[in-house]
Amino acid sequence: MNQIIKKGMSPWSVAGLSLNYIFLGLLSLLMLYPFWYEVSASFSSSRAISSGEVFLWPIEFNVEAYRRLFEDGQLLKAMRNTIVVTLVGTFLNMAMTILAAYPLSRKRLYGRGALLMFITFTMIFISGIIPNFILIKNLGLMDSYWGLWLPSLISTYNMFVMKSFMEGLPDEIEESASIDGAGNWRILLQIIMPLCKPILAALSLFYAVGWWNSYFNVMLYITKSNLQTLMLKLYQMIKQVDASLLNNGGGSEGAATIMLTPEGIKAASVVIAITPILCVYPFLQKHFVKGVLIGSVKG
Repeated sequence: MNQIIKKGMSPWSVAGLSLNYIFLGLLSLLMLYPFWYEVSASFSSSRAISSGEVFLWPIEFNVEAYRRLFEDGQLLKAMRNTIVVTLVGTFLNMAMTILAAYPLSRKRLYGRGALLMFITFTMIFISGIIPNFILIKNLGLMDSYWGLWLPSLISTYNMFVMKSFMEGLPDEIEESASIDGAGNWRILLQIIMPLCKPILAALSLFYAVGWWNSYFNVMLYITKSNLQTLMLKLYQMIKQVDASLLNNGGGSEGAATIMLTPEGIKAASVVIAITPILCVYPFLQKHFVKGVLIGSVKG
């Protein structure tokens, strides 16, 4: 705080700056509380959750919800599937986005205006669920991750953000490289890409979060249990708990049933689903924030 408050600042300026930081701090805590509540609820008993006793800390600490989710090994397999889908999907997305954005950012590209109009058209008019499903089925991509990757190879919006970023780079850099004999591929890989680290980090995180949270397409195109991803598997487990409690008349199976409710399972599911992304975000935060700001200004 002493580094932020500079010498010579008036008392009113210091007071206003302090109030801003206090307000932002309270707002951050308010935004973090829902996740913290889910963490506390996931380690609390069903009685404490149902009676509304959980607030800041777990009540009647137990790990029954996590034990139920991990006991048969299906969740670990689903998490491994999700990691594969996320890594490969993000790589394909970034490769296609870069290969589309770079030539479209060069004014010397022949037919650039027509291509941009055609690409913009795809943002306005999109196909429906049924045509997509029929297409994937006729291509033989059911129960294959390519049925997830191919229809989502590129986000038009993200491509335009990267294109705008590349257009903001000095033309002299590319011209000097061309004079030295560098071709388009070398310019892209050795000159343009290193300068695009902020926007690459931002879009990679956008794509990765989208793949990690993917649920609906997996439900449509993946029917084999051993290929299902984390989100769909968590949803199925929550439904199983709901059905088992309903069949048991609200819970009369003893201690295990008493300590396990859909609310506890849902809280544990939220924690399991979001923790990997939280672990990755700090490493990309600096580039992510810069990339988002530059993308928004340039766009």
